Amino acid sequence: MVQTIDAALLKSMIISGAALLESQKQQINELNVFPVPDGDTGTNMSLTLNAGVTALKAGRFDSVTAVADCVASALLRGARGNSGVILSLLFRGVGKSLKEKVTCTAPEFAAALQRGVEVAYKAVMRPTEGTILTVSRLAAEAGVTYAKQGEDFEALLDAMIAAGDEALAHTVEQNPVLKKAGVVDAGGKGFQCVLRGMLSAVLGQPIEHVFVDDSKETGADFAGMGDEEITFAFDTVFIVRKSDPDVDLEPFREYLSSIGDSLVIGEDDDAFKVHVHTNTPGDALNAAQQYGTLELAKIENMATQRDDLAAGRKAQSTDDLAEVEKELEAMEGQSEPVDVPPEKPYGLVAVCAGHGMEAVFKNLGVDALVTGGQTMNPSTEDILRAVQSVPAETVFVLPNNKNIIMAAQQCDRLTEKNVVVIPSKTVPQGISALVCFDDTLDAGDLTEAMTDACGTVHTALVTYAARDSEFDGAEIRAGEYLALLENQLLASTSDLTDLIGRISDAVRDFDPEILTVFYGEDVSAEDAQSVADKLSAAFPDADTQLIAGGQPVYYYMISAE
Repeated sequence: MVQTIDAALLKSMIISGAALLESQKQQINELNVFPVPDGDTGTNMSLTLNAGVTALKAGRFDSVTAVADCVASALLRGARGNSGVILSLLFRGVGKSLKEKVTCTAPEFAAALQRGVEVAYKAVMRPTEGTILTVSRLAAEAGVTYAKQGEDFEALLDAMIAAGDEALAHTVEQNPVLKKAGVVDAGGKGFQCVLRGMLSAVLGQPIEHVFVDDSKETGADFAGMGDEEITFAFDTVFIVRKSDPDVDLEPFREYLSSIGDSLVIGEDDDAFKVHVHTNTPGDALNAAQQYGTLELAKIENMATQRDDLAAGRKAQSTDDLAEVEKELEAMEGQSEPVDVPPEKPYGLVAVCAGHGMEAVFKNLGVDALVTGGQTMNPSTEDILRAVQSVPAETVFVLPNNKNIIMAAQQCDRLTEKNVVVIPSKTVPQGISALVCFDDTLDAGDLTEAMTDACGTVHTALVTYAARDSEFDGAEIRAGEYLALLENQLLASTSDLTDLIGRISDAVRDFDPEILTVFYGEDVSAEDAQSVADKLSAAFPDADTQLIAGGQPVYYYMISAE
């Protein structure tokens, strides 16, 4: 019987919970009701909790307080999507409740989770029942009830899981959208995975947590290489954000071929990735910066790795850099990014994806961009770094996606700057807010004006069905075109012309004066012009504009003002 947990066991419980969540994230993703491709719940929750696991694995802890504080801090910065933010809020409350505790009893753990639920409910502007909030609340209440008569951690977690399972099953009835689809809440399911993983650790059978990096190249057999086989010693990989989407990389390819071998260059409109073996990696990186901005680099010495492995030693690699960086930061005495001193009263940060979209936001005066949107929700830390880079006292953030708003809102507590999140749910809403930006107004009036501007633009989105689904009695097949209006499903069909016609009928109610069509990375200019012409014919009195947004996921973003 376990009646008290120490730092080591709490650490194991959290890592085990993250491992089970990771293993079931795809099943959780499949509970998503809408068939649109998105930043799925299971993935967002797993990425969020993995941030905590990374921090835990890098540190040593002598109290449950230290473990809880470490996880709460890491999750706050690593939170992605609404589900991830709520999970981080739960752990933040747990951390507050376990302050100044070396060990933790079952009643204290139950009370800590209940505190976490309270923090989450307070932070969510309009708490919705039938979600992770409901499941965690009823699980915590069951734990507190058990703790009044028992002190066994196994029995405590059993009680919590049983109550959570019952609450999860009931989410189908509480949420009308879930009821139509006949599925339980994805966030609640993820929370239950965490509890079950924790129980496994308490039972002495923690689930092993393994990070899987699908992009990692297969390692070479260094032990089998002789000196003559390593002509170019440095395995060099780097990513460059293009300064010009149409830049010709052939001269760069020829240069790299002259200083190395094993050359591979992959590119899209926004960036290119290079893999090359060379003896002068610095020359390769310097030359790359003629074509854009260096974003990420990895350099490993294959000769020393071969020698280490041949001698039976562990070969050093970039995987060891987390520990090296930690040591360097400790020596420097500065482990966190620092706010850039203010040089002006207001600054702007926007989230978007696609070179065309980035250009639009830059032209409208945005100081820093965060790459992200549908299917790739940036973390709180991603947004925070952009905020900190802006030399302003008050930084306005435009999330431009409803699933990014909560992550952005967490930044305010992590910086000395005043962070104001404008609740833009689509890119066109964010653009509308920027158009009315007036730095002569005080912060309150400017916030109100930008928020009101979001409500003046209506957004239709054209994407594809990521999965077979049934919604509102309609059968939706994977691969069909989908139209959403104000983030609500409007229509699905394999006929794009028919879909544009349905969008026109729906938009007619708004009596638009301006129509703007942003077309995505998978759409040709000719096809986009055809869509714009159809809309122009449907609304002859409106000013119709066509812009190459280059955005992923959405074939078209259509704004009506």
